[in-house]
Amino acid sequence: MDLAPTPNTDLLHPRPQLTRDRWTDLCGPWRFAFDDADTGVAQGWFGREDAFDRTIVVPFPPESPASGIGDSAPHPVVWYRRTFVVAEADREGGLLLHFGAVDYRATVWLNGHRVAEHEGGHTPFTVDIAPYLVDGDEQVVVVRAEDAPHDLAQPRGKQDWEPAPHKIWYGRTTGIWQPVWLEPVPAVHITQVRWTPDLDGAVLDLRVGLNRAPARDRLLRMRLHLSLRGESLADQAIVVVGTEARVGIALDPGRIAMDRDRYLWSPRYPNLLDAELTLLDGDAVVDRCGSYAGLRSAGVANGRFLLNRLPYYLRLVLAQNYWPESHLAPPSPKVLRREVELVKAMGFNGVRIHQKVEDPRFLYWCDTLGLLVWGEMANAYAFTPEAIEKLTREWLAVLRRDHSHPCIVTWVPLNESWGVPNLEQDPAQRDYVKGLYSLTRALDPSRPVIGNDGWEHVASDFWGIHDYALDGTTLRERYGSHDAIERTLRQTQPHYRSIAQPDALRAGEAVLLTEFGGISHAPTAGDRWHGYGTVGTTEAFLEKYRELVDAILDSPAIAGFCYTQLTDTEQETNGLLTEDRTPKLDPAAVREITRRPSKAIPGEVISGIQAPPEPTPT
Repeated sequence: MDLAPTPNTDLLHPRPQLTRDRWTDLCGPWRFAFDDADTGVAQGWFGREDAFDRTIVVPFPPESPASGIGDSAPHPVVWYRRTFVVAEADREGGLLLHFGAVDYRATVWLNGHRVAEHEGGHTPFTVDIAPYLVDGDEQVVVVRAEDAPHDLAQPRGKQDWEPAPHKIWYGRTTGIWQPVWLEPVPAVHITQVRWTPDLDGAVLDLRVGLNRAPARDRLLRMRLHLSLRGESLADQAIVVVGTEARVGIALDPGRIAMDRDRYLWSPRYPNLLDAELTLLDGDAVVDRCGSYAGLRSAGVANGRFLLNRLPYYLRLVLAQNYWPESHLAPPSPKVLRREVELVKAMGFNGVRIHQKVEDPRFLYWCDTLGLLVWGEMANAYAFTPEAIEKLTREWLAVLRRDHSHPCIVTWVPLNESWGVPNLEQDPAQRDYVKGLYSLTRALDPSRPVIGNDGWEHVASDFWGIHDYALDGTTLRERYGSHDAIERTLRQTQPHYRSIAQPDALRAGEAVLLTEFGGISHAPTAGDRWHGYGTVGTTEAFLEKYRELVDAILDSPAIAGFCYTQLTDTEQETNGLLTEDRTPKLDPAAVREITRRPSKAIPGEVISGIQAPPEPTPT
């Protein structure tokens, strides 16, 4: 079956921080097959059209209805196949085949040649397929994806290992679940940009990576043009050394200090600098890419989160970004913008992405519309050498991919001791958490890090606490003052778990309630549901939300919160929105509660902030 390339109708590039004008979307119908006996490789399915007996819509996982398959049973090995046409002009240099994410282990063939292998269900990979193109119009790409549902060493997040979702887990996302696309490039081309703002040093650092070093007789230059809403901020060129060009763009600290709202990035003023990168050989253009950056800093001092060096109160909501019709993949690119708009409409200034590494296009909308993000890794459940290697390797790829997004202000490698189940008694597990924390800080000292969010802290810039007490009185008793918090940290054990390990020393870390609430409407009889407390009416829901949020905002010692959660997710019916993103409460009423000034930051000014635009229709 010949499947022609799908025209790209989405104007948003699948990799928004490194764009070229020419790219071809390969999402859409592919041929598909289950391989439960794992005989496909031995039988040569990578070269056989007759092995594929179904059609799937990529990038939706086969467990989801949107894929056209909708088979939720465990299938540890699946195969994909499609054909595409390469224009003659695209054969002149390299031709990159990009995969946004394939869960969990992928092998790729092009015209019968094995061209790529990748492990990691949430991170991208790319292969230059130019050497494997054949004459004529039709090229054939085949993908084998392996996703073992019972492998507890595999970083899986909240994907269920049982046939049907249970408790707090949801349906699996196997195989391709982020965009697949083609991109023609010159023989020497830009592969990576890395922006790091340094407000203290008044420098915006840029590193540009190339796929290979130019020939010795060629002296390449990298030209950068940087602008803000048409105002030129920098126009300079540097010599490329090896496979990297690095430049420190001097900022004018006086200009920034005089007009912070114009130049610095924040949720209120999401200012983004547009960048054009041109690789030059003499005066000849070798490669040209678009990018963007944001000037902002993120840190912790004196028990407060700092944004752009000023105390900033965090009002986050837990976002699992899961859809019943498409699972971890968004039903369409447009819903990613709508998700951000819905969060802002309810008064939150950020999201904690939970047990998922989000699509770069979602991060783009957070950058563009102004929404803080806590980037979290999908965790494994076992503590073994294999589990350590798998998670660490993939986490490094996450840090590399998402480093330049100004919206990301915190990294969270582990949640609630998942993958370190004996953290209190096992020194090796504590060393693992400390190692992940230190490794993350070493690779990215520009952001705070939480080694293990929720409890059992051994190394963190924040002490995040998960406490689902469902009355404001209890929250006030536990967190209403600095003394109360110290007692809670050392003595009280929400969820019967110690908040801090004995060797964890307090040294100015900010304390936040990073999970609380979880309020559920009374479910319909017979429905599966999970919540941390139940109310019977919309009015009771709003008042309970007000009671809990008011108790936190009245504490002078809490630096922020993260409410559980944004949307219902499978049997978890404790969202502010339903699974189809219908608000359960009036967003304006929620916003009024969420945005009330906190006592933790005296004189906090949040009135007069322009309301976000109405959410775009689905």
